[in-house]
Amino acid sequence: MSLAHSLRLLLAPPHRAARPFLVGGAVVAIGGGLLAGPWLFWPGALFTAFCLYFFRDPERVTPRRPRILVAPADGRVVSVAEAAPPAELGLGDAPRWRVAIFLSVLDVHVNRAPCDGRILRIAYRRGAFLNASLDKASELNERNAIAIRLPDGRDVAVVQIAGLVARRILCDVAEDQVVQAGERIGIIRFGSRTDLYLPPGVKPLVLEGQTMIGGETVIAELPPIRA
Repeated sequence: MSLAHSLRLLLAPPHRAARPFLVGGAVVAIGGGLLAGPWLFWPGALFTAFCLYFFRDPERVTPRRPRILVAPADGRVVSVAEAAPPAELGLGDAPRWRVAIFLSVLDVHVNRAPCDGRILRIAYRRGAFLNASLDKASELNERNAIAIRLPDGRDVAVVQIAGLVARRILCDVAEDQVVQAGERIGIIRFGSRTDLYLPPGVKPLVLEGQTMIGGETVIAELPPIRA
């Protein structure tokens, strides 16, 4: 990664979800600094700087090749395995390939659509707040599941999963909305996981341990549907 690219990533403008945190940090830094001095200014300033970093929302260049699925999030692949999609999406209980991406507090937390398509269903489910890198987090943790139908009729699922310190999942799309690959679909605050369930019969091109760039890394290529 070049220095220029690293600086663009570091200085990317924050996602709108950062606003209340930035305002709160600025109030503490400025107001506390005026009233109480440096001992309150510096914590507020450091918190504000952390929020600017955590909520950064860089632009991404999404490949426009047909029949590909791109990563729905930045982070490290912690699991590539077959699993049934969340029951609340109504996509059946047959196992399909699932790619699980763990987002540390240092990763960009904006989630992106993995493909062009239409939002079929959005289902939120309360749950635990286990370490999101654990495999059982997919089943037990609080989550927001999104089913997307591709133009060719196949379905994928993106699941936003809360983590050990994450306490808020934000979804920026609605059912029946049309999205494009790489489009922003939400954000999870402070450490999390994003699972991508591929269409039945489609195998992933990535392996555990690989680093994903949301909206850019190609996770799978879909074979054409035979007539």
